[in-house]
Order: sequence, then structure tokens, then C-alpha cells
Amino acid sequence: MAGHVQDRWYRNKKDENGKFVFTASGRPVRERTDLYGKGMRYKVKYYVGTQEKSEAFPDKKLDRAKAFLAKVQTDLLTGTYVDPDAADMTLRAYVTSWRKGQSQHPATVDSVEGRLNGLVWPFFGDRTLREVEQTATIRDWLAWMGKRDHASSTRASTFDLLSAILTGAVEDRKIRDNPCKAKSVKRPIVEERKLVPWTLSKLFSVQLALPERHQIITKLGGGLALRQMEIFAFSPDDIDREAMVANIQRQIRWVEGQPVFSLPKRGKTRAVPIGAGVLEAIDQYMIDYEPQRLTLPWHRPDGEPTTVTMLISKQLDGRRHYTNPYTGSVWRQHTINSEIWHPAIKRAGFTIAKSRDGMHAMRHLCASNWLADGVSIKEVSEYLGHTDPGYTLKVYTHLVPTSHQRARAASDKIFPPTSNPISVETA
Repeated sequence: MAGHVQDRWYRNKKDENGKFVFTASGRPVRERTDLYGKGMRYKVKYYVGTQEKSEAFPDKKLDRAKAFLAKVQTDLLTGTYVDPDAADMTLRAYVTSWRKGQSQHPATVDSVEGRLNGLVWPFFGDRTLREVEQTATIRDWLAWMGKRDHASSTRASTFDLLSAILTGAVEDRKIRDNPCKAKSVKRPIVEERKLVPWTLSKLFSVQLALPERHQIITKLGGGLALRQMEIFAFSPDDIDREAMVANIQRQIRWVEGQPVFSLPKRGKTRAVPIGAGVLEAIDQYMIDYEPQRLTLPWHRPDGEPTTVTMLISKQLDGRRHYTNPYTGSVWRQHTINSEIWHPAIKRAGFTIAKSRDGMHAMRHLCASNWLADGVSIKEVSEYLGHTDPGYTLKVYTHLVPTSHQRARAASDKIFPPTSNPISVETA
């Protein structure tokens, strides 16, 4: 593999005839060049294809220069060579390229964009991959994130995102190693908090505090375990009255500032058993508030227009003080919380806790109610739309009724207690 180390300070001496001069022992005579004492002494020259590359080293570092050349030649032969200049690309420029190969689903795009804007760009800005590749830089970033008011799960997922990006940079031969995988770098620890469902008393208190038009929300959330934007995309046409199930097959999402209909989270539709009381409440609601038809594009702003008869319509609720033409008929998640949900919680006399008092609390209450009544984890997982019952078990395992009493009864069949149990005093 072509390449050599050039000494910029010395050269082999030539006589007046242009021939090299040698000592009596046959060694070339060396003389100083015009560059003596100026800049780096050694320059390693090598070729990548037909392109000449070079790397400079200071005086007294000839061994390092030779070792560098040997490694470059080995990497070129094994196909693992990384061009040192490739790391001069900014992280931001590389991410633009990297994202082209990732999922283009709007939900994923929005999620990635949010994490980049929240915890990546504010720290890294326009740093180069060369700077980001340093483990010290990643450790500084982790310390910086730790001082921000973000959930531990958000910090962990953002770390995973950056690690995936830098793995791509390694595969694209932009950097040699992923610093997020260094032994001195630790992924943020996700705080494990046991889920504490709302009590029925709190649910009904908040229900009464909601505007009458929006009280049906508690039936859909607490009775069918719908996610927030599934509630506002629910149609009475989704109910199979003969089977007594609600088919959850859409949600509303905002993409590029425009609302769209799309499949529920992770693209997973589901059928949820509907109780007679919930169905009765829905029927009464339709008498009081006539369902309205809403047309939105499917999945993307340029998607096929889809018309749905909406159970809960914003068109007639009097809240029409927005500039966006769509907000007169479609709720945004944050405006639901700020204008409807959180004020109701306060009116009901509760202090809002961000981690426990979102509309998702009704979904947790519904799941805990199912489990308490003996519905299996597998069935609850299906009703919630989870892809893995193991995840459902992890979240709700502490709410599953214990089998202690059944275990005691089984033991008593083998060793039945006497009619006169012995009383044992404890110290």
C-alpha cells in the first residue's frame, strides 16, 4: 500500500552534480531544509484510491508517524479506514442525512424532532462530529441534561437517539467509535415509579367539574381506556352494538400544523368491550349533542380526505378564538389540557401533578379496574392496544390481585386446620 513518512526539516544531501552524498559507512548524508524548525516536522503521505492524503506530526514523534501510517495501511487493506476529514462535518448536517434512512411515519418524525430540539441542539449546536466523538463531550452533555427539568425517561430516550445517530456515523465511516458506548459513559437511569391510579371518587369529582358537554370524556377514558386523542377521534359508528365492543381504529394527530386522522399508537387497532352503562351514556350524549361530521386527511396533510361522524365535536362548543383554521373544529392536546382538563381538576379541589393527572389517568384507572375484577393481563394488554403483554405486566403488575388467599386455601386442603386453633403469643 503506497505511503511514506516525510521529514520536512532534513533531506538527503546532493553534490554539485545532483548525486546523493554518502558517508564512509554508506549512509546518506543529511542536511537541513529551509523549513527547519518551522511547523510540524513529519508529514505522513498516503493514498486513498487516487487521492493523496496527509497527516502531520511534531518533532520527536517519528514513531507515532510510522505507527499512524501502518494503521492507515492496515485499515485500507481491511476496509475499515475512516477519513480524518470526514469528522469535520457538523452533527446537525449528518443528522439531516441520517434521518433520510429512518422511519418517515409522522409520529416518529415528530418524536425525533422534539428530542433533538429539546436536548440535543441546545447543547451541541453546530459542533463537528470530531468534537462529538470525544467521550468527554458526551459526559459534559449528560451532566448538562441532568440539570434540566426533563423526566428521566426523556433523558434516556434522547441518549438512545444520539447513540443511534453516532452508530450510523460509525457505519458511514464518519467517525471511528461511538462515544455513547464507551465504558466511562452511562445511560441516564430511568426512575421506576409505581403507577398509582386515580380513585373512583376523584374520577367522578373531576367529571362533575367538567363542562357538561365534555363530561362524556370520563366515560370514554375511564370505561374504554382510550388515549387522549383517541377520545376526540371516537365515532358512534365505531360501536358494534351486537357484539358490545368499541372498535378503536383512529386517533387525531397534528402534522406540520394540520390535523390528520391516523391509526392509533404503533398502528395498532383494537376491540374493547363496552359496558351497558358506558353505551347508555354515549346514547344520551348523542341526544343532547348531535354528532358532527369531520373531514380530515388520512395520515399526512396530503393524505386521502376521510370523513368521520365525531361523537365529541369542537365545532359547536363556543371556543373559536384561534387563528389556525383547523382549531375551530379540532382540539390540540395542549389546549384540551389548558382549557378543559386542568381547570376541571382544580375546580374539583385537586392540586395538579403532571406525572399523574393527565387524561391518561383515566386509562390507568380503567386498566386497574379490569385487573381488579379478574380480567387477565393478556386481555388487558389487548384492550389497551399494547404490543407486548410483558409491557402491560411491567406497568400494572403491582395492581394484579394477589393469589395469597387461593394459595392458603390450597395448603389447607393438604393440611386442614383443626377446629381448635392453637393460640401463639409473640414477644
